[in-house]
Amino acid sequence: MNSAKKRASINPARMISESFAAVIVIGAILLWLPISSKSGEFTPLLSCVFTAASATCVTGLILFDTYTHWNAFGQGILMMLIQIGGLGLVTFTSFFNLVVGRKLGLRGMRLASESINSTSFGDVPHLLRMIITFTLTVESIGAVLLSLYFVPRYGLQGLWISAFLAVSAFCNAGFDILGFLGEYTSLTTLNDSYLVLFTIMALIIIGGLGFIVWNDLIAYRKTKTLLLHTKIVLMVTIFLIVSGAICFLLFEWDNPATMQPMNLKEKIGAAFMQSVTMRTAGFNSIDLYSMRDVTKVFSIVLMFIGAAPGSTGGGIKVTTMAIIVMTAVSIIRGKEEPYVLKRRIAANVVYRSIAILFLGIVVVSVTSIILMTTSPLEQNSFSGIDAVFEAMSAFATVGVSAGVTGITSEISQVALILAMFIGRVGPVSFGLSLAAQQSVSRKLIMPEGKVIVG
Repeated sequence: MNSAKKRASINPARMISESFAAVIVIGAILLWLPISSKSGEFTPLLSCVFTAASATCVTGLILFDTYTHWNAFGQGILMMLIQIGGLGLVTFTSFFNLVVGRKLGLRGMRLASESINSTSFGDVPHLLRMIITFTLTVESIGAVLLSLYFVPRYGLQGLWISAFLAVSAFCNAGFDILGFLGEYTSLTTLNDSYLVLFTIMALIIIGGLGFIVWNDLIAYRKTKTLLLHTKIVLMVTIFLIVSGAICFLLFEWDNPATMQPMNLKEKIGAAFMQSVTMRTAGFNSIDLYSMRDVTKVFSIVLMFIGAAPGSTGGGIKVTTMAIIVMTAVSIIRGKEEPYVLKRRIAANVVYRSIAILFLGIVVVSVTSIILMTTSPLEQNSFSGIDAVFEAMSAFATVGVSAGVTGITSEISQVALILAMFIGRVGPVSFGLSLAAQQSVSRKLIMPEGKVIVG
């Protein structure tokens, strides 16, 4: 009887969070060992935890340049953490259980369903197979395309660069091993190569749309219809990419420290790259520290919105923002219920969206305050906007940096680690676990209270 109650009280969100924490701990230990660094020495443990958390939470914030500090073994560990973090440990273990012929059972189905954002247990086995197959296929194609640029220039090393970048881009991680071109340069030296930029962008977008969307698109030939979720994701994503690129061009066109020295082709490529990567990926094709404040504020908004649910990206998610905006629009129009594309949105979805928005604001605000009060920002010519930029980058698991991470105190590093962790498991699992933890055995009817708002 007790075991039955225990199984019934399983909190999938909590178990998923614990699985991410376990991966971070194991990754940190492996990175801490001398066999992972090029110097052959131990790396400070907190720095290893920070790096492992950044990789597992597919963020991209770093304390060391990935190429110059970590050797091939260390880079391989990071690549594995990114892959596991992007898809989730539960997704991997559930898939391999299916491969070897094991039944998932009710507990396994609940965990897998929560991990991949499936609404039906019956869809779980199909979605698991689709996710792994789709991921490996897309990453392989991306690696091949990237190798067309890197292999002719760097030989066998170009294969490793291509594979690493393909995994990092698809998982929206933002890690790169291009430090031999200059530490922390990311993609800033590759604005003239559309092959590299648009391959990276394509991988980021594909990974950021989410597996539910791709499963729906693949099935469209048979169903001839798309889910409301898919329509919202596609519409908002296209709008954000195009409007984001236009804003980057407007704000940074004549900035001598970013886009002014570029020709038209490079400016267009850099603008679209930043529009795509700012929402969740972490690569940069211009100097982010030198961006104008208005561009940084706009970037903060893009980061906060993020990618789609059930994807490798972060943020509060495009559907969450769409629901909140349409709820506001419906209230302004005098409607009692929100509608999106002529479909009524359930009240519990609106409540969850508001909760996720609120939690996101709280996490970013607290993290920003800690960065401002414990790190020497003014001594290093950083502003409060830079602190908010960095905090948002951590929570939204984006990984772009204005340079604040490099001068943070240990307390600030811990705050960023927590922000990355909450951001990775929060919008998908942690935020939704609030309702799951409530007791449903007794439903009390409370008297209505009158509150004046607005």
